[in-house]
Amino acid sequence: MAEAGAGTPRGGDAALPCPPEEQELTRRLRRLYPAVNQEETPLPRSWSPKDKYNYIGLSQGNLRVHYKGHGKNHKDAASVRATHPIPAACGIYYFEVKIVSKGRDGYMGIGLSAQGVNLNRLPGWDKHSYGYHGDDGHSFCSSGTGQPYGPTFTTGDVIGCCVNLINNTCFYTKNGHSLGIAFTDLPSNLYPTVGLQTPGEIVDANFGQQPFVFDIEDYMREWQVKIQSTIKRFPIGDRLGEWQAMLQNMVSSYLVHHGYCSTATAFARITDTTIQEEQTSIKNRQRIQKLVLAGRVGEAIEATQQLYPGLLDHNPNLLFMLKCRQFVEMVNGTDSEVRCFGARSPRSQDSYPGSPSLSPRHGSNNSHVHSTGADSPTCSNGVVSMKSKQSHSKYPTLSSSSSSSSSSSPSSVNYSESNSTDSTKSQQHSSTSNQETSDSEMEMEAEHYPNGVLENSSTRIMNGTYKHEEILQTDESSMEDSCPQRQLCGGNHAATERMIQFGRELQILSEQLCREYGKNTVHKKMLQDAFSLLAYSDPWNCPVGQQLDPIQREPVCAALNSAILAQRAWLPAVQCRNRGCGNDLALGRHLV
Repeated sequence: MAEAGAGTPRGGDAALPCPPEEQELTRRLRRLYPAVNQEETPLPRSWSPKDKYNYIGLSQGNLRVHYKGHGKNHKDAASVRATHPIPAACGIYYFEVKIVSKGRDGYMGIGLSAQGVNLNRLPGWDKHSYGYHGDDGHSFCSSGTGQPYGPTFTTGDVIGCCVNLINNTCFYTKNGHSLGIAFTDLPSNLYPTVGLQTPGEIVDANFGQQPFVFDIEDYMREWQVKIQSTIKRFPIGDRLGEWQAMLQNMVSSYLVHHGYCSTATAFARITDTTIQEEQTSIKNRQRIQKLVLAGRVGEAIEATQQLYPGLLDHNPNLLFMLKCRQFVEMVNGTDSEVRCFGARSPRSQDSYPGSPSLSPRHGSNNSHVHSTGADSPTCSNGVVSMKSKQSHSKYPTLSSSSSSSSSSSPSSVNYSESNSTDSTKSQQHSSTSNQETSDSEMEMEAEHYPNGVLENSSTRIMNGTYKHEEILQTDESSMEDSCPQRQLCGGNHAATERMIQFGRELQILSEQLCREYGKNTVHKKMLQDAFSLLAYSDPWNCPVGQQLDPIQREPVCAALNSAILAQRAWLPAVQCRNRGCGNDLALGRHLV
């Protein structure tokens, strides 16, 4: 019985040894492109049998390309792309094509194209397509009109294509000699491509299977020396302090922007720098971000209105985006507007303290607000809502669940009523100093945020992105994936009615924005996509169901966070310029 060879057994079977030619290809590619992780970004090794026009035939390990069409005119052109795009980590990438036969007319093109470019064309004729043609020697850059570039090529010639990802240029070689720059300002993720047009045309590709005719390694060494020389000449020594300060500012700004309060404070202490934003403000933004990422957009909107008055009035596009997202979360059953109709645990009910207490400006005054009287408290965004404070908005407000039934007009009710915790909590808050209150209010149920990581849940915040396994609470009944079968609005009839009412109010808001600012195609699509979820019995598995994916909350969260930071930077200057001018509203409209 023959031995299995040098391969190592896996899963009970002896692994077949890698053919010598494949081993040589792997070694050559590693030597040429040492920075490329081929498990994550594979290098092109052959032409793709799936990404070609039907007039193209492949053979010899998908390295030989032959034309099998009619070849009557340019409509019979056919191209094929490589199996993978050129990885950015290559720095410099090179492949060669040998003309085995020029066929009847030699209408051949060698070059590059992006995924999705029409393959019923020669490379270079369409946008994001680039080619060097053999019949006339012209280069074609995303256009049917070529430019004089190099000599023609025919049977026996070897044409090379080099992509310089350092300066985004491309040059060709013929029989080992460079022909000079053909294209500049190339986009990323381009595929090696060849195109044929007349019968008898045959070409062979070399992606590293054989030594190249052109000395590409010498060209790579030239660029390595050039880059190393540029680095050495950089005048970092004379401006070391300045560069250090710039880097420290970049790191600090990143930490502050994403709400990594503890890390930002520690970094500022170590580097002896100052944080431009107060810790309470950073934690307020972090709180709002967590609400959005938990799908509790209604609460995030209310907290934003309480903490940053006028922000959403001056940003109607952002307000509309948030409201559309809130509707989607109602469908998901995660927004508090619909969750408040179902039974929830005390922890879930109190997982978000009353909005007024989030702001250091409210202090302990608002902490005294509590339920009085026999009537049951209204359910606003999933927490106890008291009608002791109204926010004023120029747009029709979208009602909370209880007030919607008592109002004759959806636009007459206010969704931003202040929330309060129970009176016991409020009295405890009021017995402490304002500073102690502000500090304690920023902590969410003994949650800790060392280096931006929420310790008491499975949520992790990495590189500024929240992972959505659990945010704010561990109440499994509130998580959409914990239910065996997901249902619209959590399967609650009253919640479904509330969602429909909210949708009507959202339509009213859309119409008002249209009257004030004109038609907005982005608004129209957002509204249509959100409402389209109701057309399917299973919204999670429908053509527009990707809206319900928690990852879709991230762009909304980022937009709201950026708007808050922009307002903080803009507001003092506006107040200074317009003190006594009564011109705030006009400036607010200007920022829209």
